[in-house]
Amino acid sequence: MAILKFAGVKKGFGDTEILKDISFEIEEGKFYTILGPSGSGKTTILRLIAGFDQPDGGAIYFDGKQINDLPANKRQVNTVFQDYALFPNLNVFENVAFGLRLQRMKKRAIQLRAQEALALVHLGGYAHRELDELSGGQQQRVAIARAIANRPKVLLLDEALSALDHKLRKEMQTELRQLQRQLGITFIFVTHDQEEALAMSDQIMIINEGYIEQSGTPVDIYDEPLNHFVADFIGESNIIPATMVKDFVVEINGKQFTCVDAGITPGEAVEVVLRPEDLDITTVESGKLAATVDSQLFRGVDYQIMVHDRDGHEWKINSIHKTTVGKEIGITFDPEDIHVMRKGESQAAFNARLASYQEVDHDQA
Repeated sequence: MAILKFAGVKKGFGDTEILKDISFEIEEGKFYTILGPSGSGKTTILRLIAGFDQPDGGAIYFDGKQINDLPANKRQVNTVFQDYALFPNLNVFENVAFGLRLQRMKKRAIQLRAQEALALVHLGGYAHRELDELSGGQQQRVAIARAIANRPKVLLLDEALSALDHKLRKEMQTELRQLQRQLGITFIFVTHDQEEALAMSDQIMIINEGYIEQSGTPVDIYDEPLNHFVADFIGESNIIPATMVKDFVVEINGKQFTCVDAGITPGEAVEVVLRPEDLDITTVESGKLAATVDSQLFRGVDYQIMVHDRDGHEWKINSIHKTTVGKEIGITFDPEDIHVMRKGESQAAFNARLASYQEVDHDQA
């Protein structure tokens, strides 16, 4: 069931158009991430949901009711900001209780609700601490406790982990995911960190220059990017020019390979995506392509190996096996590792091709 819906929403500031006819639905009880580069419109979407800004066009629905003009304090939404926005003159308990006091709740109810929220973020014994006695991670937990104490239907998190160091950030990713599952409320998390989005989300929306490029599960987006931007933005990718020979056959560097894509015009120029971890190193004789090793970097769990093939295309390989710089090697991969993309393909064009592929698959079944 959709708890939140954007229908043709537009938003600009001055002469700059930030969101360009955005439409999507958010289901209740899931962890969503809005992912994109700086300036793409991520935070603008969050501010529109929270009621801090109003759309210039289109409609926003919450629980089936239009909320374009509904004030922020009337929405069942709370926000955790990048800088936490805590009150330095208040202790931990008073920060968490602040919103509850504004609702004029009874003292005993405030006490119970604030203690419950602090316990959920593992700060049960910190109620009377001052903020300057807390670490960055603990302050972030206070901000989350303050937000969930109001029992919102939707919790918005705007780059909420960006101020933390790498180790603490990893820990908080796990804690946030567990908290969302425990509470069962909808989380909408904004980040520009692809790894963070893949690790935490049920659904990801990738936004770029005011448009939604792709939405889906982390696995769908990683394994089946719709276009060059998504393939290049999510994870590490080898994006190589190719030609579609026919359904389930693509030509790379003059050689034909079996793939799992269909519905593209024979002879059409396309791009193929092969993830570095899907490529295996073998002998030149056994390989599907031959390449020369340019560099090798040990990263603890694997080697990042840069090579160039005989047509001059660069490839990145992530392998647990060491090789030698300057050596000619073979590269091999499986048909399902090849993902074919139309150049500059739109969402509408992809949907049409997907329908065509499903028809072909059904006919073969």
